[in-house]
Amino acid sequence: MKTKVSLTLNAKRYDIDVEEDFARFLIAQMKQDFAFEGNNDLKLLLQAYVRKSFALYEQEKQTVELINRLENL
Repeated sequence: MKTKVSLTLNAKRYDIDVEEDFARFLIAQMKQDFAFEGNNDLKLLLQAYVRKSFALYEQEKQTVELINRLENL
């Protein structure tokens, strides 16, 4: 089932339809990165994007390291 998640950027509200399970996760993450109930500027959006990209980079690095260790067993 689809759930609507909303965020306001530069005084414009954006609505995103996502699956219900993902919506709960997304809302929790967005509350950490944004003023979820208020307005957010583009600088805050860029900072959140860079933080999430870095987390993904670190996760990918760890995955590759784990695969390499498993291959060498």
